[in-house]
Amino acid sequence: MGRTRNREGPTVSDVVYTPAEVRRARYAVAAVFAVHGAVTGSFATRVPWIQDHASVSAGQLGFALAFTAFGASCSMPLAARVSHRFGSRTALRALIVMWTLSLVLPALAPNLYTLCLAMFVYGASAGMADVVMNALGVEVENLLGKSIMSGLHGMWSAGALIGSAGGTLAAHLGADARVHFALAAACLTVLGVLACQWVLDVQAGADEEPPPRFALPPKSALLIGTVGFCAVFAEGASLDWSAVYLKDRLDSSAGLAAACTTGFMLTMAVARIVGDAVVNRFGSVRTVRLGGVLAAGGGLLIVLAEHPAVAMAGFALMGLGIAVVVPLCFAAAGRSGPNPSQAIAGVATITYTSGLVAPSLLGGVAQATSLMVSFVLVTVLAGGLVAFAGVLRAGDRDRPKVSPAAAAVPERRP
Repeated sequence: MGRTRNREGPTVSDVVYTPAEVRRARYAVAAVFAVHGAVTGSFATRVPWIQDHASVSAGQLGFALAFTAFGASCSMPLAARVSHRFGSRTALRALIVMWTLSLVLPALAPNLYTLCLAMFVYGASAGMADVVMNALGVEVENLLGKSIMSGLHGMWSAGALIGSAGGTLAAHLGADARVHFALAAACLTVLGVLACQWVLDVQAGADEEPPPRFALPPKSALLIGTVGFCAVFAEGASLDWSAVYLKDRLDSSAGLAAACTTGFMLTMAVARIVGDAVVNRFGSVRTVRLGGVLAAGGGLLIVLAEHPAVAMAGFALMGLGIAVVVPLCFAAAGRSGPNPSQAIAGVATITYTSGLVAPSLLGGVAQATSLMVSFVLVTVLAGGLVAFAGVLRAGDRDRPKVSPAAAAVPERRP
């Protein structure tokens, strides 16, 4: 099963995709998303163990963790080149194996320097696999003629929750993270390789020039990335600061504060899983605008809250509003030009940068003013989703308006 892409026109192929093959490819790429998320969830739960093993302070740990985003940002532009050279299936199989096996590296680091190197490799492999699997998700979405990207990212969130549950159990049992990560990496590698057997195998056309190794994101990706930046900034701020906000500003218990963060993650996961139905009904632009209204309303509740329950409701609304934005940005990027992987890499780089900047910027603002003022900034950026959602309109306009059965047969050209 293979396809080629031509810069002068839509997809061409000498292979006919049956509806069953497209459905199987959809489930396969969804499984890959879940595996990718499970690695992240597994790692996040053992960060305290890694800090103790590497004997680093909180500040040094934060410095090392920044290398994750740095590695992802450096490697993402390479993903399109790898996919072009080897085909999407082979590329994804190799990259998902690199990603799952890289999980063991942070636990092996004995000091700050090796931890920084491990986190760079960890982030680089995560970023490249992320780009290729999102590009394949867009390919399947185009064949089906309906939105599936929100559900795919919901599978990533579900995988992250499963991975974090396993990691929580391992930490509770006092398991060595090196053993935990080795077992998790082995299992996830097998699952990832098996899932890759059924993804689409998109091959570059014989006359298609390879994408550059490194290139600035195309203009379309920059505009779409602006929307993703607003959403990921709000997501990173909520994940990293929601518990602190409840504990420090509203004098909540540690347990209630932690429950707020967990509730935010669950809200996002559920919203992503059911979000495709909303997108298929209302389109990307109206869905993101509605999400922006909900997220900004949640931000106002957070800022004005005098009771923990009100703030928790605000964070839940924030999660509900931003949940589907990044999947829709990737989908729009994949339809914005002749090279989906390159456009997706550009959007992903911008969103990863936002995720890196948000926690530290909010910490700086809170230090200079207060946490409440920090979340005023988050609320303003959430409102930006309403203003900038129109840049996703091209993706809605270009999406094939066909039935899943008809979409399963790619267009033939002489």
